[in-house]
Amino acid sequence: MASPPTYGQVLARFGHALSDPTRARLLLALREGPAYPADLADLLEVSRQNMSNHLACLRGCGLVVAVPEGRRSRYELADPRLAHALGDLLGVVLAVDPAACRAAEAGDPLPS
Repeated sequence: MASPPTYGQVLARFGHALSDPTRARLLLALREGPAYPADLADLLEVSRQNMSNHLACLRGCGLVVAVPEGRRSRYELADPRLAHALGDLLGVVLAVDPAACRAAEAGDPLPS
């Protein structure tokens, strides 16, 4: 029987999920509410295959769940507290470096 992950391992998975800009945007979209993969792909302007891969990663990290609805699956955050945590994380990032979002939106690398 495998031992449960440590806090460090859990945070590393969360960091891995957020390390990709598309996955970060996907989590922010799901923060607004559940959605279907095709709608998320259109919203984020990525291919459906690409969206499927990102959703699989986020499922593997334990951050999202698929809720079957007939022949389709709707995706949502695995825990409602994640929406609050993402908001808190955004607040911390902006408090530490308010220029970070402006640089990222402009496509520039983050200031060092």
